[in-house]
Amino acid sequence: MSRAGPLPVGVLIMAYGTPGRPDDVEQFYTDVRRGRPPSPEQLADLRRRYEAVGGVSQLAVRTAEQVIGIQGALDEVAPGGFVCEYGSKHADPKIEQAVIELSGRGVRGLVGIVLAPHYSSGSVGEYVARARAQAEALRLPATFVEDWHEHPLLVEMLAERVAASYASLGAPPGDERTELLVTAHSLPLRIIESGDGYDVRLAETARALAEAAGVRRWRVAWQSAGRTPEPWIGPDVLEVIGSLPSEGVERVVVCPAGFTSDHLEVSYDLDIEARTVAEQTGLAFARTASLNADPRLCAALAGLVKDAAESLGAR
Repeated sequence: MSRAGPLPVGVLIMAYGTPGRPDDVEQFYTDVRRGRPPSPEQLADLRRRYEAVGGVSQLAVRTAEQVIGIQGALDEVAPGGFVCEYGSKHADPKIEQAVIELSGRGVRGLVGIVLAPHYSSGSVGEYVARARAQAEALRLPATFVEDWHEHPLLVEMLAERVAASYASLGAPPGDERTELLVTAHSLPLRIIESGDGYDVRLAETARALAEAAGVRRWRVAWQSAGRTPEPWIGPDVLEVIGSLPSEGVERVVVCPAGFTSDHLEVSYDLDIEARTVAEQTGLAFARTASLNADPRLCAALAGLVKDAAESLGAR
């Protein structure tokens, strides 16, 4: 019996990935380093960081919840019209395998979206290139949502979380002795110097959410830079936090706007490292809650996917 109506659209939801077990850390780190095994010191340091947050990151669980949430939001607006698969940059299932899986499910085309709001050729661009290459090899039409850093619901959700963090410190949003630091994952400086625009996009998100939350004192900072000799985008969030008391600041709120879920760069780099620096310098510290599978986030991404799918036509 043939299927009535058009074939469904495949939705490729992409994220960075994380080791599933402590034993997977070395393989994962080798993949991150583009096939170059880490030194014993580098491996020990990464294992130490994972152990500090419970052995593995929450990212796999949180991403799975987001995929379920996006599928559910799509089912509400277009029952049977979309099928979602998850593909990781550095862990199984990889991006390419997810594209193959979607093709095998008989989809008429593919919409790809990365669970990161800010486009950069050195981040989102790499996910898209891999997915597009695999789709072309399978002769599968594909289109991508590459950037959503100014989506109204993203700004709204981040602003709400900023306001809640200010309240937790007993500070009104306009307080001049509380600094808001809006962060994203640093990238090699050469990417920005090429005119990539990643830094501009983060600043646009920061400005919009600060205005929505009524925050007067804010700035952009960068976190989780790679351990390589070349320069990375700065200023580093730890350095900024350490300098704040000299500027008359008493409280700091960090909003990791470049990330959508709890994972190592949030639960260790901010909740442990950044908090420790703040406490050592006498600052009260708060970190905004991650978006995770907030239904509004899932609905927003589902809407972007649905809009993008219109370019695929029907067959």
